[in-house]
Order: sequence, then structure tokens, then C-alpha cells
Amino acid sequence: MKDQLNKSNTNASKLYNKILFLSRNNFFYTKIYLKDTFQNRINLIFLHISFLFVKKKQSVSDSSYKDLYQKLFDHTLDKIELNMREIGYGDVVVNKNMKFLVKNFYNILLNCENYTKTTYEKKKLFLFKYLEKTDLPENNSADLIAYFDKYNSFCLDLSQDNVLKGELNFIIN
Repeated sequence: MKDQLNKSNTNASKLYNKILFLSRNNFFYTKIYLKDTFQNRINLIFLHISFLFVKKKQSVSDSSYKDLYQKLFDHTLDKIELNMREIGYGDVVVNKNMKFLVKNFYNILLNCENYTKTTYEKKKLFLFKYLEKTDLPENNSADLIAYFDKYNSFCLDLSQDNVLKGELNFIIN
């Protein structure tokens, strides 16, 4: 039992690191021209995780699968809280921000559940509600939507075994 728990923690950490890697990709900052802010980075993480959670919801009920996702959620929020403390936020600010971020995460998750049924314009509104662009005049909304369309399809096609092993090998191009 303890060995299975450690394996679940390791795989959740592995998934988190892969999601972090995807969220920090230069594509978002050099092609889409998102602002490189703490909030944008967190929302990109939330978007990537939410599409994985949508996959979990559609799959069969498996306790190890649910356990992994709970660990991923907890690990992500722990890392965000730790980062806020490293930046220098105090307890009151961290607690207030964490409540806001959890609410934000659940709003993103709800939108991701209906993402495939949503029109292009609604996808654009949804994504830019949570992601702030730079003041550059370029409009790369289509590239951002294409990215998340592709990522969503990738997540829906992931096998349960790959997720349980912490394997998330999404390639942007």
C-alpha cells in the first residue's frame, strides 16, 4: 500500500513537471504574445491540467486513476503556494490568492468540459478571459485555439496506463 502511494506521488509529480514544461513553452510568449506573468503561467498550468481532468471524467471509475488526479491537484496547489511564499507573499495574501486560484481553476475546468462543443469565438473568449496578451498588435488567437484543440484531442486519446505512469508526451508542432 505504501509503495503504491509513493508511486502515485511520483507519477503526479512527473505529470506536474511535464505540464509545467508545456506551460512554460516559448510558443506562448513568442508566437501568441502572452504576457509572461505569474498569473498567466498559473492559468496555463490550470488549462493543461483541466484537459487531463476532463479525460479522467470520461474514463471508467478507477480508484488509482482518481488518486493520481487528486495527488496532481494537491501537488500543483502546493507548488503554487510555495512559489508565492518564495516571491515574498505573506500568509494572509497567500491564503486570499489561493482561494481565488482554486475558484479560477474550477471555472477553467468547467469551461474545458464543454470545450469540444464550443464555437471558435467562444473558445477565443474563454482562453483570453484567463490569458493576458502583450500590447503588440499581432493577433494569434487562431494559433492558441489550434494549440488547445490539439492538446484537448491528445488528452482525450491518452491511454489510462500512460496517465497512470505520468507519461504526457505532447508535442506542439
